[in-house]
Amino acid sequence: MARRLLTLLAALLLALGLGQSTASAAGFANPVKSVKGADPWISYHDGNYYLVTTSWTNAITVRRSATLGGLNTAPSIQVWTGDAASRCCNIWAPELHYANGRWYLYYVAGQNVTDYVPTQRVHVLESAGSDPLGPYTYKNQLNGSWMLDPTVATINGKLYVMGSASGGGTQNIVIAPMSNPYTVSGSYTTISTPTHAWEKSGAAVNEGPEILQRGGRTYLVYSASGCWTPDYALGQLTLTGSDPTAASSWTKKSTAVFSSAASKGVYGPGHNGFFDSPDGTQSWIVYHANDAAGDGCDNGRTTRAQAFGWNADGSPNLGTPVALGGGLTGPSGEPSSTSTTYTVTNRASGKCLEVAGSSGADGANVQQWTCSGGAHQKWRIEDQGDDTSRLVNVATGKVLDTADCSAADGADLRQWSWLNNTCQRYRFPTTDTGGWVRIVNQATGKVADVADCSTSDGADVRQWSWLNNNCQQWKLNPA
Repeated sequence: MARRLLTLLAALLLALGLGQSTASAAGFANPVKSVKGADPWISYHDGNYYLVTTSWTNAITVRRSATLGGLNTAPSIQVWTGDAASRCCNIWAPELHYANGRWYLYYVAGQNVTDYVPTQRVHVLESAGSDPLGPYTYKNQLNGSWMLDPTVATINGKLYVMGSASGGGTQNIVIAPMSNPYTVSGSYTTISTPTHAWEKSGAAVNEGPEILQRGGRTYLVYSASGCWTPDYALGQLTLTGSDPTAASSWTKKSTAVFSSAASKGVYGPGHNGFFDSPDGTQSWIVYHANDAAGDGCDNGRTTRAQAFGWNADGSPNLGTPVALGGGLTGPSGEPSSTSTTYTVTNRASGKCLEVAGSSGADGANVQQWTCSGGAHQKWRIEDQGDDTSRLVNVATGKVLDTADCSAADGADLRQWSWLNNTCQRYRFPTTDTGGWVRIVNQATGKVADVADCSTSDGADVRQWSWLNNNCQQWKLNPA
């Protein structure tokens, strides 16, 4: 009888979305991203998760992985940099949305690196094709005054943009209709202002709106209070009327729906997104949080994720934030394992970047060779928290290095012990659809290049000015 009751309880929990599916998934540990982890957004497309977060700089980077846990060690691919003085700096809160065969990347950017409030506006990019890694072109600015945290959603068959804007002495949730993914077609109206005490700790704030839909019902989950306080938390609106642009159409829950869990060392959870497991059986939330009550509102926040369920009345049950650490099961239906290392393959030759002869010596040459799966052809790509990464050879533990920090065309690329300088740091801007990137040295601005476009085993890899040819394009593949 006891076993039967437990079986029935498990079935009920799964039906409500509170249990775990038995489909395979890789184990993972929070945080999902431990550097630059604020304001996270995850989209799942064609077998991969794509993660974007606030950069605080002029760049937007995307991480891609077949497993949720793999995002923690995935390369940060640079898909955009500020292209005009009006939108050069302080890029915040990017989100990826798919429509009509293209990806649209919404983000906030300002005109300088220090003045957050006066110049921040919402912008949108459009992908060249169906690859979330782009490349992207600029499409439009979506507002004329200060606004944060853009998101879009289709409600009752119509497209809307939402964000957070100031008015009446508070920071509020606003909404406007759109005629297409990059054009606002009506005025912004306010649909939520801070009214409860838990929305006013540190500052009276409603921000980070995110739409969640299930069973024909629409919910808006938002962040409340000052992001620099441990009282930062998530609230919920339910669409109970017919017009999403009218405040009277939304009913606010009187208490927070996701908040700090001091006993688990989680403080200020907020600015979330939602995604489904690959097999569609589970609902997941991604969010940022701090490890201590006084950590504040900066790059110290890390990206975390966890499954959530649904209440009997159909509303979301986000539960309680989980503690950092391992022992978690990833989303149902994803691969059962994940790689933490990568091969670096040249587009022209199809050959792999390697340390010659697996030498462990400082100064050992880096070259191309037919891909063999050897450890000397595998690299860990480690984010340095400044939009750059270092490439660490798995066989030797040493890093890709520009010889003598030379800025000259033809300077050799070699391995060297880690010196923590910009000659050993690289960025990976996208060059074309399909995930091809440049490997750009942070000190010199020059790219990894196969000498004379050779396709031979042992051809030298050096740095050179960007020529936009296939010999200078690479793919970072899980190994």
